[in-house]
Amino acid sequence: EKGHYIKEQMLLPLTSVEQHTEQEIISYRARLETLLRGNLDFHERNSKYATHAFHSFPAKFPPQLPRFFIDGLTRPGEIVLDPMAGSGTTLLEAHIAGRRCIGLDIDPLALRIAKAKVLSKNSEHISKVLHQILDEVRQRQASFDTNVFETAFASQFDEETRQFIRYWFDPDTYKTLFYLANAIQCITDGDLKLFFEVAFSSIIITKNGGVSLALDLAHTRPHRAKIVFDENNFQILNNPTRSISSKRLKLLTKKLRPVLLEFEKRVKTNLQSMLTLGTNSLMAQATAGDAQSLPLQDKSVDLIITSPPYASNAIDYMRAHKFSLVWFGYPIGQLGKQRKKYIGGESAIDFWADDMPTQVTSILKQLQAIDPRKVKAVHRYYTEMRLVLQEMYRVLKPGKAAILVVGTSVIRGIDIKIANCLTALGKDQGFEIAAVGIRNLDRNRRMLPTGNRLNLDSQIQQRMHQEFVIGFYKPAPGEQAQ
Repeated sequence: EKGHYIKEQMLLPLTSVEQHTEQEIISYRARLETLLRGNLDFHERNSKYATHAFHSFPAKFPPQLPRFFIDGLTRPGEIVLDPMAGSGTTLLEAHIAGRRCIGLDIDPLALRIAKAKVLSKNSEHISKVLHQILDEVRQRQASFDTNVFETAFASQFDEETRQFIRYWFDPDTYKTLFYLANAIQCITDGDLKLFFEVAFSSIIITKNGGVSLALDLAHTRPHRAKIVFDENNFQILNNPTRSISSKRLKLLTKKLRPVLLEFEKRVKTNLQSMLTLGTNSLMAQATAGDAQSLPLQDKSVDLIITSPPYASNAIDYMRAHKFSLVWFGYPIGQLGKQRKKYIGGESAIDFWADDMPTQVTSILKQLQAIDPRKVKAVHRYYTEMRLVLQEMYRVLKPGKAAILVVGTSVIRGIDIKIANCLTALGKDQGFEIAAVGIRNLDRNRRMLPTGNRLNLDSQIQQRMHQEFVIGFYKPAPGEQAQ
Protein backbone atom coordinates (compact mmCIF):
# COMPACT_ATOMS: atom_id res chain seq x y z
CA GLU A 1 0.00 0.00 0.00
CA LYS A 2 1.01 3.61 -0.50
CA GLY A 3 1.71 5.96 2.36
CA HIS A 4 3.70 3.83 4.76
CA TYR A 5 7.23 2.62 5.26
CA ILE A 6 8.52 -0.82 4.38
CA LYS A 7 8.63 -2.26 7.89
CA GLU A 8 11.25 -4.88 7.08
CA GLN A 9 13.74 -2.32 5.85
CA MET A 10 12.69 0.72 7.88
CA LEU A 11 13.38 3.59 5.56
CA LEU A 12 14.40 6.85 7.14
CA PRO A 13 12.30 8.10 10.07
CA LEU A 14 9.94 10.95 9.50
CA THR A 15 10.23 14.50 10.71
CA SER A 16 7.15 16.57 11.35
CA VAL A 17 5.88 18.81 8.56
CA GLU A 18 7.21 22.25 9.27
CA GLN A 19 5.09 25.36 9.25
CA HIS A 20 6.67 28.07 7.14
CA THR A 21 6.22 31.79 7.49
CA GLU A 22 5.31 33.81 4.42
CA GLN A 23 8.83 35.28 4.32
CA GLU A 24 10.41 31.83 4.48
CA ILE A 25 8.24 30.68 1.57
CA ILE A 26 9.21 33.70 -0.51
CA SER A 27 12.89 33.19 0.32
CA TYR A 28 12.78 29.48 -0.60
CA ARG A 29 11.07 30.09 -3.92
CA ALA A 30 13.53 32.87 -4.75
CA ARG A 31 16.47 30.53 -4.05
CA LEU A 32 14.89 27.80 -6.16
CA GLU A 33 14.36 30.11 -9.12
CA THR A 34 17.85 31.58 -8.81
CA LEU A 35 19.42 28.12 -8.78
CA LEU A 36 17.46 27.02 -11.84
CA ARG A 37 18.57 30.09 -13.78
CA GLY A 38 22.22 29.56 -12.89
CA ASN A 39 24.92 27.75 -14.88
CA LEU A 40 23.96 24.07 -14.72
CA ASP A 41 26.53 22.70 -17.19
CA PHE A 42 29.36 21.94 -14.73
CA HIS A 43 31.78 21.20 -17.55
CA GLU A 44 35.43 20.42 -16.82
CA ARG A 45 34.65 19.54 -13.21
CA ASN A 46 36.15 16.52 -11.50
CA SER A 47 33.31 14.02 -11.09
CA LYS A 48 35.38 11.08 -9.85
CA TYR A 49 35.90 12.07 -6.23
CA ALA A 50 34.72 10.03 -3.24
CA THR A 51 33.07 6.83 -4.54
CA HIS A 52 31.49 8.27 -7.69
CA ALA A 53 33.91 6.28 -9.89
CA PHE A 54 33.08 2.90 -8.31
CA HIS A 55 31.41 1.62 -11.47
CA SER A 56 30.67 2.78 -15.01
CA PHE A 57 27.10 3.90 -15.59
CA PRO A 58 25.59 5.54 -18.68
CA ALA A 59 24.14 9.06 -18.71
CA LYS A 60 25.03 9.98 -15.14
CA PHE A 61 24.59 13.64 -14.36
CA PRO A 62 27.63 15.31 -12.77
CA PRO A 63 27.59 15.09 -8.96
CA GLN A 64 27.90 18.87 -8.79
CA LEU A 65 24.36 19.16 -10.17
CA PRO A 66 22.46 17.48 -7.29
CA ARG A 67 24.89 19.00 -4.78
CA PHE A 68 24.05 22.47 -6.16
CA PHE A 69 20.40 22.01 -5.18
CA ILE A 70 21.08 20.06 -1.98
CA ASP A 71 23.23 22.89 -0.63
CA GLY A 72 20.84 25.57 -1.83
CA LEU A 73 17.53 24.07 -0.73
CA THR A 74 18.13 21.87 2.32
CA ARG A 75 19.72 21.99 5.74
CA PRO A 76 21.84 19.29 7.40
CA GLY A 77 19.72 16.42 8.64
CA GLU A 78 16.86 16.93 6.19
CA ILE A 79 15.66 14.17 3.88
CA VAL A 80 16.64 14.02 0.21
CA LEU A 81 14.94 11.50 -2.07
CA ASP A 82 15.87 10.12 -5.47
CA PRO A 83 13.01 7.80 -6.54
CA MET A 84 14.87 6.68 -9.69
CA ALA A 85 18.32 6.57 -8.14
CA GLY A 86 20.33 4.81 -10.85
CA SER A 87 23.92 4.49 -9.69
CA GLY A 88 23.27 6.70 -6.65
CA THR A 89 24.81 10.06 -7.58
CA THR A 90 22.17 12.05 -5.68
CA LEU A 91 22.27 9.58 -2.80
CA LEU A 92 26.02 9.92 -2.40
CA GLU A 93 26.01 13.71 -2.66
CA ALA A 94 23.27 13.99 -0.04
CA HIS A 95 25.25 11.62 2.18
CA ILE A 96 28.43 13.68 1.81
CA ALA A 97 26.46 16.86 2.56
CA GLY A 98 25.19 15.47 5.86
CA ARG A 99 21.60 14.90 4.80
CA ARG A 100 19.48 11.85 5.34
CA CYS A 101 18.95 10.25 1.97
CA ILE A 102 16.74 7.68 0.30
CA GLY A 103 17.35 6.18 -3.13
CA LEU A 104 15.05 3.71 -4.85
CA ASP A 105 15.43 1.78 -8.08
CA ILE A 106 14.17 -1.44 -9.63
CA ASP A 107 17.37 -2.28 -11.51
CA PRO A 108 19.29 -4.87 -9.44
CA LEU A 109 22.74 -3.75 -10.59
CA ALA A 110 22.03 -0.03 -10.19
CA LEU A 111 20.84 -0.76 -6.67
CA ARG A 112 24.03 -2.65 -5.84
CA ILE A 113 26.17 0.24 -7.09
CA ALA A 114 24.17 2.86 -5.20
CA LYS A 115 24.34 0.88 -1.96
CA ALA A 116 28.06 0.22 -2.29
CA LYS A 117 28.84 3.91 -2.78
CA VAL A 118 27.66 4.86 0.71
CA LEU A 119 29.11 1.89 2.57
CA SER A 120 31.60 2.37 5.36
CA LYS A 121 33.75 -0.72 5.79
CA ASN A 122 36.97 -1.70 7.55
CA SER A 123 39.80 -1.42 5.00
CA GLU A 124 42.01 -4.02 6.67
CA HIS A 125 39.19 -6.55 6.64
CA ILE A 126 38.46 -5.88 2.96
CA SER A 127 42.13 -6.40 2.09
CA LYS A 128 42.20 -9.65 4.05
CA VAL A 129 39.07 -10.98 2.34
CA LEU A 130 40.44 -9.94 -1.07
CA HIS A 131 43.50 -12.12 -0.62
CA GLN A 132 41.34 -15.00 0.59
CA ILE A 133 39.20 -14.73 -2.55
CA LEU A 134 42.23 -14.60 -4.87
CA ASP A 135 43.86 -17.57 -3.15
CA GLU A 136 40.67 -19.62 -3.42
CA VAL A 137 40.27 -18.90 -7.14
CA ARG A 138 43.91 -19.73 -7.88
CA GLN A 139 43.59 -23.01 -6.02
CA ARG A 140 40.53 -23.93 -8.10
CA GLN A 141 42.37 -23.00 -11.29
CA ALA A 142 45.33 -25.16 -10.29
CA SER A 143 43.12 -28.21 -9.67
CA PHE A 144 40.86 -27.63 -12.68
CA ASP A 145 38.97 -30.64 -13.94
CA THR A 146 36.85 -30.23 -17.08
CA ASN A 147 34.12 -32.69 -16.09
CA VAL A 148 33.78 -31.25 -12.60
CA PHE A 149 33.61 -27.72 -13.96
CA GLU A 150 31.06 -28.51 -16.68
CA THR A 151 28.82 -30.25 -14.15
CA ALA A 152 28.96 -27.29 -11.77
CA PHE A 153 28.51 -24.81 -14.61
CA ALA A 154 25.43 -26.65 -15.91
CA SER A 155 23.89 -26.90 -12.46
CA GLN A 156 24.26 -23.17 -11.81
CA PHE A 157 23.02 -21.74 -15.14
CA ASP A 158 20.13 -22.71 -17.39
CA GLU A 159 20.75 -23.40 -21.06
CA GLU A 160 19.85 -19.91 -22.29
CA THR A 161 22.18 -18.29 -19.76
CA ARG A 162 25.01 -20.73 -20.56
CA GLN A 163 24.70 -19.86 -24.25
CA PHE A 164 24.86 -16.16 -23.42
CA ILE A 165 28.01 -16.61 -21.32
CA ARG A 166 29.74 -18.76 -23.93
CA TYR A 167 28.99 -16.25 -26.68
CA TRP A 168 30.18 -13.15 -24.79
CA PHE A 169 33.09 -14.57 -22.77
CA ASP A 170 36.19 -16.52 -23.76
CA PRO A 171 36.33 -20.00 -22.10
CA ASP A 172 39.37 -19.21 -19.96
CA THR A 173 37.70 -15.96 -18.88
CA TYR A 174 34.32 -17.38 -17.95
CA LYS A 175 35.92 -20.21 -16.00
CA THR A 176 37.81 -17.69 -13.88
CA LEU A 177 34.72 -15.50 -13.52
CA PHE A 178 32.75 -18.56 -12.43
CA TYR A 179 35.19 -19.32 -9.62
CA LEU A 180 35.49 -15.65 -8.66
CA ALA A 181 31.73 -15.08 -8.54
CA ASN A 182 31.21 -18.19 -6.44
CA ALA A 183 33.88 -17.11 -3.96
CA ILE A 184 32.16 -13.73 -3.59
CA GLN A 185 28.73 -15.29 -3.13
CA CYS A 186 30.08 -17.31 -0.20
CA ILE A 187 30.77 -14.11 1.79
CA THR A 188 28.29 -13.99 4.69
CA ASP A 189 28.59 -10.26 5.45
CA GLY A 190 26.00 -8.69 3.13
CA ASP A 191 27.69 -5.28 2.84
CA LEU A 192 31.08 -6.85 2.26
CA LYS A 193 29.69 -9.15 -0.44
CA LEU A 194 28.06 -6.12 -2.05
CA PHE A 195 31.38 -4.26 -2.17
CA PHE A 196 33.07 -7.17 -3.96
CA GLU A 197 30.11 -7.72 -6.32
CA VAL A 198 30.38 -4.12 -7.53
CA ALA A 199 34.14 -4.49 -8.05
CA PHE A 200 33.49 -7.73 -9.95
CA SER A 201 30.87 -6.08 -12.15
CA SER A 202 33.07 -3.09 -12.89
CA ILE A 203 35.72 -5.23 -14.64
CA ILE A 204 33.01 -6.46 -17.02
CA ILE A 205 30.97 -3.32 -17.65
CA THR A 206 33.56 -0.79 -18.75
CA LYS A 207 33.93 1.90 -21.37
CA ASN A 208 37.21 0.49 -22.63
CA GLY A 209 38.84 -2.88 -22.14
CA GLY A 210 37.11 -5.20 -19.75
CA VAL A 211 37.12 -8.98 -19.65
CA SER A 212 34.22 -9.82 -21.97
CA LEU A 213 34.28 -10.13 -25.76
CA ALA A 214 32.09 -7.01 -26.00
CA LEU A 215 33.77 -3.85 -27.23
CA ASP A 216 32.02 -1.33 -24.99
CA LEU A 217 29.49 -2.15 -22.28
CA ALA A 218 29.43 1.22 -20.56
CA HIS A 219 27.30 2.61 -23.38
CA THR A 220 24.68 -0.18 -23.20
CA ARG A 221 24.91 -1.06 -26.89
CA PRO A 222 27.15 -4.16 -26.81
CA HIS A 223 28.87 -5.36 -29.97
CA ARG A 224 31.09 -8.43 -30.08
CA ALA A 225 34.66 -7.83 -31.17
CA LYS A 226 35.69 -9.28 -34.55
CA ILE A 227 39.31 -9.99 -33.60
CA VAL A 228 40.35 -10.78 -30.02
CA PHE A 229 43.74 -11.39 -28.42
CA ASP A 230 44.17 -12.87 -24.97
CA GLU A 231 46.39 -11.43 -22.26
CA ASN A 232 49.40 -13.22 -23.76
CA ASN A 233 48.76 -11.71 -27.21
CA PHE A 234 47.52 -15.00 -28.71
CA GLN A 235 44.70 -14.50 -31.17
CA ILE A 236 41.64 -16.34 -29.86
CA LEU A 237 38.96 -14.94 -32.16
CA ASN A 238 39.14 -14.00 -35.83
CA ASN A 239 35.81 -13.22 -37.40
CA PRO A 240 36.22 -10.31 -39.85
CA THR A 241 33.92 -9.74 -42.80
CA ARG A 242 34.96 -8.57 -46.25
CA SER A 243 32.83 -5.46 -46.02
CA ILE A 244 34.77 -4.08 -43.04
CA SER A 245 37.62 -1.71 -43.89
CA SER A 246 41.02 -2.19 -42.25
CA LYS A 247 40.53 1.06 -40.34
CA ARG A 248 37.16 -0.07 -39.05
CA LEU A 249 38.49 -3.54 -38.25
CA LYS A 250 41.10 -1.99 -35.97
CA LEU A 251 38.28 -0.44 -33.93
CA LEU A 252 36.63 -3.85 -33.70
CA THR A 253 39.75 -5.54 -32.34
CA LYS A 254 40.15 -6.16 -28.63
CA LYS A 255 42.73 -7.48 -26.21
CA LEU A 256 41.31 -9.23 -23.16
CA ARG A 257 42.52 -8.25 -19.74
CA PRO A 258 43.45 -10.78 -17.02
CA VAL A 259 40.47 -11.29 -14.73
CA LEU A 260 42.15 -11.64 -11.35
CA LEU A 261 44.60 -8.80 -11.92
CA GLU A 262 41.80 -6.48 -13.04
CA PHE A 263 39.65 -7.50 -10.08
CA GLU A 264 42.45 -6.92 -7.58
CA LYS A 265 43.22 -3.51 -9.07
CA ARG A 266 39.55 -2.50 -8.99
CA VAL A 267 39.07 -3.59 -5.38
CA LYS A 268 42.09 -1.60 -4.27
CA THR A 269 41.01 1.46 -6.27
CA ASN A 270 37.48 1.35 -4.86
CA LEU A 271 38.84 0.84 -1.37
CA GLN A 272 40.99 3.96 -1.64
CA SER A 273 37.99 5.90 -2.94
CA MET A 274 35.88 4.71 -0.04
CA LEU A 275 38.48 5.86 2.49
CA THR A 276 38.11 9.44 1.20
CA LEU A 277 34.37 9.41 1.73
CA GLY A 278 34.38 10.51 5.34
CA THR A 279 31.65 9.69 7.82
CA ASN A 280 28.02 10.63 8.15
CA SER A 281 26.17 9.34 11.18
CA LEU A 282 22.84 9.84 9.39
CA MET A 283 21.42 6.89 7.52
CA ALA A 284 21.73 6.54 3.75
CA GLN A 285 19.12 4.11 2.43
CA ALA A 286 19.20 2.55 -1.03
CA THR A 287 16.47 0.01 -1.56
CA ALA A 288 14.44 -1.70 -4.25
CA GLY A 289 11.35 0.31 -5.02
CA ASP A 290 9.09 1.52 -7.80
CA ALA A 291 8.89 5.28 -8.30
CA GLN A 292 5.23 4.82 -9.26
CA SER A 293 4.38 3.56 -5.78
CA LEU A 294 6.81 4.97 -3.22
CA PRO A 295 7.08 3.23 0.19
CA LEU A 296 7.07 6.58 2.00
CA GLN A 297 4.56 8.50 4.06
CA ASP A 298 2.80 11.59 2.85
CA LYS A 299 4.67 14.89 3.25
CA SER A 300 7.85 13.24 4.54
CA VAL A 301 10.58 14.44 2.13
CA ASP A 302 12.39 17.80 2.06
CA LEU A 303 13.82 17.64 -1.48
CA ILE A 304 13.55 15.35 -4.49
CA ILE A 305 16.28 15.24 -7.13
CA THR A 306 16.08 12.65 -9.87
CA SER A 307 16.72 11.96 -13.53
CA PRO A 308 14.02 9.82 -15.19
CA PRO A 309 15.03 7.40 -17.95
CA TYR A 310 14.75 8.37 -21.58
CA ALA A 311 11.57 7.42 -23.42
CA SER A 312 11.35 4.32 -25.62
CA ASN A 313 14.50 2.67 -24.23
CA ALA A 314 16.89 5.23 -25.75
CA ILE A 315 19.33 3.99 -23.12
CA ASP A 316 18.66 0.32 -22.44
CA TYR A 317 20.39 -0.34 -19.13
CA MET A 318 19.62 -4.04 -18.99
CA ARG A 319 21.39 -4.76 -22.29
CA ALA A 320 24.67 -4.15 -20.48
CA HIS A 321 23.73 -4.96 -16.88
CA LYS A 322 22.89 -8.57 -17.71
CA PHE A 323 26.60 -9.18 -18.45
CA SER A 324 27.22 -8.87 -14.70
CA LEU A 325 23.88 -9.94 -13.25
CA VAL A 326 24.04 -13.45 -14.74
CA TRP A 327 27.00 -14.11 -12.43
CA PHE A 328 24.91 -13.10 -9.41
CA GLY A 329 22.28 -15.75 -10.09
CA TYR A 330 19.89 -13.95 -12.46
CA PRO A 331 18.87 -16.09 -15.47
CA ILE A 332 18.76 -14.31 -18.83
CA GLY A 333 15.03 -15.00 -19.16
CA GLN A 334 14.29 -13.41 -15.80
CA LEU A 335 16.30 -10.32 -16.70
CA GLY A 336 14.32 -9.99 -19.92
CA LYS A 337 11.10 -9.93 -17.91
CA GLN A 338 12.58 -7.42 -15.46
CA ARG A 339 13.53 -5.13 -18.35
CA LYS A 340 9.89 -4.84 -19.41
CA LYS A 341 9.05 -3.24 -16.05
CA TYR A 342 11.38 -0.27 -16.50
CA ILE A 343 9.90 3.17 -17.06
CA GLY A 344 10.51 4.17 -20.65
CA GLY A 345 10.43 0.61 -21.97
CA GLU A 346 9.09 -0.25 -25.40
CA SER A 347 6.81 -3.03 -24.24
CA ALA A 348 3.26 -1.63 -24.23
CA ILE A 349 -0.31 -2.82 -24.55
CA ASP A 350 -3.03 -1.29 -26.71
CA PHE A 351 -4.58 1.56 -24.75
CA TRP A 352 -5.39 5.17 -25.19
CA ALA A 353 -6.41 7.74 -22.63
CA ASP A 354 -8.19 11.03 -23.24
CA ASP A 355 -7.29 12.54 -19.89
CA MET A 356 -3.73 13.52 -20.79
CA PRO A 357 -2.82 17.22 -21.00
CA THR A 358 -3.09 18.74 -24.48
CA GLN A 359 0.72 18.96 -24.73
CA VAL A 360 0.91 15.17 -24.43
CA THR A 361 -2.04 14.28 -26.65
CA SER A 362 -0.72 16.56 -29.40
CA ILE A 363 2.59 14.67 -29.47
CA LEU A 364 0.85 11.30 -29.37
CA LYS A 365 -1.39 12.19 -32.31
CA GLN A 366 1.59 13.28 -34.40
CA LEU A 367 3.45 10.07 -33.64
CA GLN A 368 0.35 7.92 -34.18
CA ALA A 369 0.22 8.99 -37.80
CA ILE A 370 3.81 7.90 -38.39
CA ASP A 371 4.44 4.88 -36.16
CA PRO A 372 1.54 3.24 -34.25
CA ARG A 373 3.96 0.98 -32.40
CA LYS A 374 6.19 3.76 -31.12
CA VAL A 375 3.22 5.83 -30.00
CA LYS A 376 2.30 3.05 -27.56
CA ALA A 377 5.73 3.22 -25.96
CA VAL A 378 5.62 7.03 -25.68
CA HIS A 379 2.11 6.92 -24.26
CA ARG A 380 3.24 4.33 -21.74
CA TYR A 381 6.16 6.59 -20.79
CA TYR A 382 3.96 9.59 -20.07
CA THR A 383 1.38 7.45 -18.28
CA GLU A 384 4.06 6.06 -15.97
CA MET A 385 5.69 9.46 -15.44
CA ARG A 386 2.30 10.87 -14.45
CA LEU A 387 2.14 8.27 -11.68
CA VAL A 388 5.72 9.11 -10.67
CA LEU A 389 4.88 12.81 -10.41
CA GLN A 390 1.75 11.98 -8.44
CA GLU A 391 3.82 10.03 -5.93
CA MET A 392 6.49 12.72 -5.76
CA TYR A 393 3.82 15.30 -4.95
CA ARG A 394 2.36 13.05 -2.26
CA VAL A 395 5.60 12.40 -0.36
CA LEU A 396 7.05 15.92 -0.71
CA LYS A 397 6.50 18.37 2.12
CA PRO A 398 4.50 21.50 1.27
CA GLY A 399 6.70 24.46 0.42
CA LYS A 400 9.43 22.16 -0.97
CA ALA A 401 10.82 21.36 -4.41
CA ALA A 402 11.36 18.43 -6.76
CA ILE A 403 14.12 18.74 -9.36
CA LEU A 404 13.82 16.60 -12.51
CA VAL A 405 16.69 16.39 -14.99
CA VAL A 406 15.27 15.20 -18.32
CA GLY A 407 16.80 14.72 -21.73
CA THR A 408 15.45 15.68 -25.11
CA SER A 409 14.12 12.91 -27.29
CA VAL A 410 13.39 12.75 -31.03
CA ILE A 411 11.44 9.69 -32.15
CA ARG A 412 10.71 9.10 -35.82
CA GLY A 413 11.70 12.70 -36.48
CA ILE A 414 9.30 14.10 -33.87
CA ASP A 415 10.53 15.91 -30.78
CA ILE A 416 8.30 14.40 -28.10
CA LYS A 417 8.76 17.51 -25.93
CA ILE A 418 9.63 15.70 -22.71
CA ALA A 419 10.17 18.86 -20.65
CA ASN A 420 6.93 20.48 -21.83
CA CYS A 421 4.90 17.32 -21.33
CA LEU A 422 6.30 16.58 -17.86
CA THR A 423 5.69 20.15 -16.70
CA ALA A 424 2.10 19.83 -17.88
CA LEU A 425 1.71 16.47 -16.12
CA GLY A 426 3.23 17.95 -12.97
CA LYS A 427 0.81 20.87 -12.98
CA ASP A 428 -2.07 18.40 -13.19
CA GLN A 429 -0.85 16.86 -9.94
CA GLY A 430 -0.76 20.23 -8.17
CA PHE A 431 2.85 21.29 -8.74
CA GLU A 432 3.83 24.78 -9.74
CA ILE A 433 6.77 25.31 -12.09
CA ALA A 434 9.37 27.59 -10.53
CA ALA A 435 11.52 27.61 -13.67
CA VAL A 436 13.06 25.27 -16.24
CA GLY A 437 16.84 25.39 -16.52
CA ILE A 438 18.83 24.20 -19.51
CA ARG A 439 22.13 22.37 -19.34
CA ASN A 440 24.33 21.50 -22.30
CA LEU A 441 25.89 18.06 -22.11
CA ASP A 442 29.63 17.64 -22.01
CA ARG A 443 29.62 14.63 -24.31
CA ASN A 444 33.33 13.94 -23.86
CA ARG A 445 32.75 13.22 -20.17
CA ARG A 446 29.17 11.99 -19.86
CA MET A 447 28.92 8.41 -21.06
CA LEU A 448 26.37 8.37 -23.85
CA PRO A 449 26.14 6.00 -26.80
CA THR A 450 27.25 8.50 -29.45
CA GLY A 451 30.29 10.62 -30.14
CA ASN A 452 30.92 14.25 -29.42
CA ARG A 453 30.35 15.32 -33.01
CA LEU A 454 26.69 15.97 -33.79
CA ASN A 455 25.25 13.87 -36.62
CA LEU A 456 21.83 15.23 -37.56
CA ASP A 457 21.00 12.02 -39.44
CA SER A 458 21.27 10.01 -36.22
CA GLN A 459 18.06 9.92 -34.18
CA ILE A 460 19.86 8.90 -31.03
CA GLN A 461 22.24 11.85 -31.31
CA GLN A 462 19.33 14.21 -31.82
CA ARG A 463 17.99 13.07 -28.46
CA MET A 464 21.04 13.62 -26.32
CA HIS A 465 22.84 16.95 -26.57
CA GLN A 466 20.83 19.00 -24.12
CA GLU A 467 18.92 18.49 -20.91
CA PHE A 468 16.22 20.39 -19.09
CA VAL A 469 16.23 20.86 -15.32
CA ILE A 470 12.62 21.26 -14.23
CA GLY A 471 11.94 22.90 -10.89
CA PHE A 472 8.63 21.63 -9.51
CA TYR A 473 7.34 23.41 -6.42
CA LYS A 474 4.66 22.08 -4.02
CA PRO A 475 2.78 25.09 -2.62
CA ALA A 476 2.47 25.49 1.12
CA PRO A 477 -1.05 25.56 2.63
CA GLY A 478 -2.76 28.84 1.86
CA GLU A 479 0.01 29.94 -0.53
CA GLN A 480 -1.22 31.82 -3.57
CA ALA A 481 -0.28 30.39 -6.95
CA GLN A 482 2.39 32.25 -8.87
